[in-house]
Amino acid sequence: MSSNDKIATSSIVSKIWAFCNTLRDDGVGYGDYLEQLTYLLFLKMADEYSKPPYSRKMPIPAQYNWESLLNKSGDELEVHYSKLLRELGSEKGMLGQIFTKSQNKIQDPAKLYKLISLINAEEWVLMGVKDKGDIYEGLLEKNAEDTKSGAGQYFTPRALIKVMIECVRPEANKTIADPACGTGGFFLAAYDWLTEHVQMDKAQKQFLKFSTFAGNEIVPGTRRLALMNLFLHNIGDIDSESLISPNDSLIAQPETRYDYVLANPPFGKKSSMTFTNEEGEQEKEDLTYNRQDFWVTTSNKQLNFVQHIKSMLKTTGLAAVVLPDNVLFEGGAGETVRKKLLETADLHTILRLPTGIFYANGVKANVLFWDGKPASKNPWTKEVWVYDYRTNVHHTLKKNPLKSEDLQDFVDCYNPQNRHKRKETWSPENPDGRWRKFTYDEIIARDKTSLDITWIKDKSLADLDNLPDPDELAEDIVENLESALDSFREIINQLKK
Repeated sequence: MSSNDKIATSSIVSKIWAFCNTLRDDGVGYGDYLEQLTYLLFLKMADEYSKPPYSRKMPIPAQYNWESLLNKSGDELEVHYSKLLRELGSEKGMLGQIFTKSQNKIQDPAKLYKLISLINAEEWVLMGVKDKGDIYEGLLEKNAEDTKSGAGQYFTPRALIKVMIECVRPEANKTIADPACGTGGFFLAAYDWLTEHVQMDKAQKQFLKFSTFAGNEIVPGTRRLALMNLFLHNIGDIDSESLISPNDSLIAQPETRYDYVLANPPFGKKSSMTFTNEEGEQEKEDLTYNRQDFWVTTSNKQLNFVQHIKSMLKTTGLAAVVLPDNVLFEGGAGETVRKKLLETADLHTILRLPTGIFYANGVKANVLFWDGKPASKNPWTKEVWVYDYRTNVHHTLKKNPLKSEDLQDFVDCYNPQNRHKRKETWSPENPDGRWRKFTYDEIIARDKTSLDITWIKDKSLADLDNLPDPDELAEDIVENLESALDSFREIINQLKK
């Protein structure tokens, strides 16, 4: 890209951000702005594809295409735009998925007209894939930072995703799935890895674009953002079938098995559905999934996702999954799931993550890496390598956010080129070494087969002189209080039932 192109792109980015801030003054948050931008960008790019040199037949009815918006203003524009959103939501394929349950959130027709003009002034199809993608990813991250919207639960830190992909190292002509894909971060990072590190012929590039990725996302607004995110990054096409299903991935045994499963299943321990009771009040009911291929029946959402991911992975496949601490130490169903996973797969690596890197408060999470295996009488897991990037590590979202280079030592220890040639950094002489292996027998001998393993001395408990800065301490306290409040609310809901 020339310097002039870069200047032009940065100018577009600044205009989009500036208009977003203008709409925020009217009470339109990042999430609502993102949705409206998605609808209009999709229509504009479809319009560009319908004209030379592409001259493609688009699935959008003429009365609801991009040009139908250009000659209207005021109330006429607002009425037409609202009807357009409703009608396109009933169409098939990606078109219907993008516009499903869509609504006009920009109540001022003059501002809607200005946004349409802003988008109309650019040739989006000609713009570089990276530039379009960066604009949209930037908005998604801003939206995740808006804690009131709750969008953070659908956004995994991109630095963490990048490191997970670097360890898994996906190959061409192989399938990649995410059963709770949020805004599509794992797909984009895998796509970037493949285009940057793997030499592909034309057929392999076609496979990457149309056949590599498969996801599920049950929240319509989040699924819409994911589809647009993929489309702007050149994954899928405007008139192709949706790569992301609206179905709850946990309900049924998967029909297809995949080479890679990369996921960060939703936070919150319970799977539930919301319904209206006889008094007209909203209630939640715990969901359990009675699947014959599951080892145990439970309403614990993450334990169900572990079992589901195991069932959707090929016997030659690789999984990398972000999971909260309760999956590592909880008894009952948790212990059963851990034992079965150790026996039927090769659970070879656990990365312990610090707090302060996710947009939901106080989350203590880990990344579990395992390889799929065929049926066997003997346990497949021989040793579990643990990297403790939690003890004595402090991150905050604003002042000290997680960067991919923070985890470079973990990647080096993981040794993606040949993970069977690893060396511990822990030893009796170096008790603070963060990389340590445990044999299958050592794990099984632990209470409840707990995988919640730590050995490094916590300096904050031992040395008051080394306390973090007061603002970091304050943020930690707020995170812990909010996390505790969430737990209390869950208990209250259970008691009410």
